[in-house]
Order: sequence, then structure tokens, then C-alpha cells
Amino acid sequence: MIVQPYRPVTYTIGSVSSSGMQMPMSTGMQGMQGMQGMGSMPPQVSSGSPMTPGGVVVQNPPQQFEQSYIENIFRLNLGKVGTFYFTYENNKEWNAKVYKGVLEAAGRDHIIISDPVTGQRTVLLMIYFDYATFDEPLTYQYPGVIGNPPTTRNCR
Repeated sequence: MIVQPYRPVTYTIGSVSSSGMQMPMSTGMQGMQGMQGMGSMPPQVSSGSPMTPGGVVVQNPPQQFEQSYIENIFRLNLGKVGTFYFTYENNKEWNAKVYKGVLEAAGRDHIIISDPVTGQRTVLLMIYFDYATFDEPLTYQYPGVIGNPPTTRNCR
């Protein structure tokens, strides 16, 4: 087996002729271009910011709101008592379980509730979560709306 040394190659874009065919740059031009670019650093790009083909970073305006994911709704309602319904598949003893307690914390993949009587805390995985009910109004931030919408409605 012959082991060849690693030799990185830099590809450059050539000029385009009037017929639309790409013309490669001469070897001398490629060498000069590579030397001019040495020492320059690529621009700092914040996560999720797009770049144009010319290498300019397009700055997105900062989000003024959180997206409407269940963990964000739970975070807005910490301290409220709720009933949480979970389904556990392939469980012969019990496949559905109901928990009632004070919502203490909410993460991306879990919630922590506590029993108001005993104080016992339970960590519940969101992968098994079905739905929740609350006996009091919820705080809900709708995406794109700054502030909370009015909580009173005319329900007939």
C-alpha cells in the first residue's frame, strides 16, 4: 500500500466567457490570488445568520418574542396548578397516567411538578406528554404579538 501525503487544494472561480463557458484562470493568477487572501479571516457569523454569495453576512433583526412551543407556554405559567396527562406505550401495568401538581420548571424535554400537599417533586419527560389542563387562566404569548392579549372573552 502506497501512502500519499495530504496536499490541500484551493479551488478558485475562473472568469466566464461571452459564450457562457467558464474559463480557468492562469496558474500565475491563481497563485497571486491565494497569496493576497493569506492572513485574512472569514467574517464572524452569528448562529443562523445567512450569507450572500459575495460573503456578506445578512443580520436578522432580533426576535421580539418566543415561539409558541409547549415548553415556552409552560415557562410562562410556572407556579400554577395543573393536571398533566401522559401515555406510556407498551406498558402492561399502566399505559396512561395522570399527574396533578404545581408546575415548577419546564425544559425542552421535561417538566418538574410538585405535589402541593406532600411537596414531593416529579420529573416528567415530554416525550410521553399528551395534554394538560389548568383551572385558572393561562398566560400565553402568541408569536409576533408583544404583550399579552386580553384575557376576557365573550363565550356564549
